[in-house]
Amino acid sequence: MTADADQEAVTEVLSALADPTRRRLLDALAAHGEATATVLATELPVSRQAIVKHLAVLTRAGLVAGRREGREARYRVLPARLGVTARWMERVASEWDTRLAAIKSLAEAGPDDSDT
Repeated sequence: MTADADQEAVTEVLSALADPTRRRLLDALAAHGEATATVLATELPVSRQAIVKHLAVLTRAGLVAGRREGREARYRVLPARLGVTARWMERVASEWDTRLAAIKSLAEAGPDDSDT
């Protein structure tokens, strides 16, 4: 993936996971390994139709994939985009750690005594 593609992936993942129902849905799907919208709807306080809409958002974000099995679609988690997002979060956290360490160092050094 290019840097632009990675940034787009992170944006899509964070947008999809901003909704608590989708996070719960992703957790439930990860616990099952693979499941239908009907099975997932029994575990969440939303309708099957709402589950299908949430699954569509997660699919567009590259977080889940569905495959047809008879009349139903079975969904599974795709971890690659979560990995891209986790690496981005680690990089951002590292940059902030560096900035905070610099601020701490400046604060501990105190005022510059060379002006007196």
